[in-house]
Amino acid sequence: MSAAAHHSVESPSLEPSCRDTAAHALSIVRDGVITGEGPTTKGRVHFSRSLDADDTAWCTRILTATAVNDQPVSRTEAEILFEINEAATERTDGGRFDDLLAKAVAHYAASASGLKVPPRSVALAADTDIESWAPSYASKVNSEMLEWIAGQMRGKRQNNRRLMAMVATFLGATALPLAGQLPNVFDIGM
Repeated sequence: MSAAAHHSVESPSLEPSCRDTAAHALSIVRDGVITGEGPTTKGRVHFSRSLDADDTAWCTRILTATAVNDQPVSRTEAEILFEINEAATERTDGGRFDDLLAKAVAHYAASASGLKVPPRSVALAADTDIESWAPSYASKVNSEMLEWIAGQMRGKRQNNRRLMAMVATFLGATALPLAGQLPNVFDIGM
C-alpha cells in the first residue's frame, strides 16, 4: 500500500459517515479510475481506465470505515464496485480488487438474504478467506440475490473469476433451477 493510501482522508466527501456517503466516496474512486484524475489520484501518475493498488486501498478504506464497519455492504455500494470493475480495463493491483468485489458482493447478498454477516473489517480483509464465512451461507442466499448478481455480471467486459466462482458455489448449492434461467451469464472457462 502506498503512502497515499495511509494518509488521512483529505476530502470530507471521502470519509464515510453512513452507507450512503460510503457509496458516494466509492463513486469518486470510480470517477478517478475512469478519468485518471480527482482526489483519489492526486500525487501519483494514474492513467484513465486503470486500477492500481492505491485505488483498491481507497475502496477498502471506504468500505471498512468505522462508521460503516458493523453494517452490511449495501446494494448501492456493491453496484458501484461493479461499476469500478467494469471501468478498469487495466489492472495493476495483483487481483486484490477482484477479491474485494467478491467479498463485498457476498456480504451484501448474505445480509440481504437475512443472514448474519461478520463486520466488514473481517469479511473484506485481504487475509480473510471468503470460504471462512460465506460457504455456510451459500445454501441460504435467496434467488433474488443470485438473479441480481447475475444481472450485474451479464454482458460485462471484465470477468471476475473470483466472483464467478463464488456465484457458481451459490448456484450449485441453492439454485439449480435458477441456472437454467440464466443462460450465457457464466462462462467460467475452467
